[in-house]
Amino acid sequence: MTARGRETGPRGAGRSGAVRLVSDAVLVLVAVVWLGPYLWMTITSLKTLPEITRAPAYPLPQAIQLGAYREVLQSVPVMRYFANTLFMATAIALLQIALALPAGYALAKLRFVGRSAAFVLVLSCLLIPAQVTFVPVFTMLGSVGLVNTFAALILPFGVSALGTFLVRQALLSVPDEIIEAARMDGASELRIVYLILGPMLRPTLSALFLFSFVFHYNDYFWPLVMTTDDEVRTLPLAIALLREQGTGVRWHLVMAGNVILSLPVLAVFAAAQRQLLRAVTARI
Repeated sequence: MTARGRETGPRGAGRSGAVRLVSDAVLVLVAVVWLGPYLWMTITSLKTLPEITRAPAYPLPQAIQLGAYREVLQSVPVMRYFANTLFMATAIALLQIALALPAGYALAKLRFVGRSAAFVLVLSCLLIPAQVTFVPVFTMLGSVGLVNTFAALILPFGVSALGTFLVRQALLSVPDEIIEAARMDGASELRIVYLILGPMLRPTLSALFLFSFVFHYNDYFWPLVMTTDDEVRTLPLAIALLREQGTGVRWHLVMAGNVILSLPVLAVFAAAQRQLLRAVTARI
């Protein structure tokens, strides 16, 4: 028996190593497939327009050119658009977190008539895209003079059904004894929600912030229909204008603009990736 164990041990280890090697190769292939379009976009932004039109499928530039980035920065007020976009996406994400915490707490820990119906209503809101509610929301905001303001970009998305669902599911794993102990110590409900449960849900809230920030940072439809001048317009609209300038599509400018647009999102993801992985792998 011992001899068989010694005989099969190396075989088992070799088989395990081969499986791990194949698994790593598959993961690398998937990563290349996902990163391929972004790498292509970055490389194309470093080419000149004649080079792109002459050999669009050639992967590498003949020489690295940064003229497209300089022209993008000179063509549109990138910093103003960027500041508008960053403020809008951050404000929406923080407002969603601030409102999702008490809403999820009520659905997970409080006992009241109609709680199940309220939860079903929250889930049904996930099925309704923002475009469906555009006309009544636009009419309402227009009647109070909020069109073409940051309020029109932020307030319609302040309440997140997805955020409420995520917080509620995360709170189901929090023992009720923690809440009862806080109440016995004289803590108010708001203190329990924001100062006790909030830090405990940091991975979930970080994931919610990341999802919300990325979605609204890249949103094109809502800023397009809610804004009319450059004062409150966002960066995706500026990048779209690069495509419309001139008689043809200047692909080097479009690619350079998209690289600039994607950098803040990559930075936010890099900062929040540890909390995001913890939220994804946590048992809820």
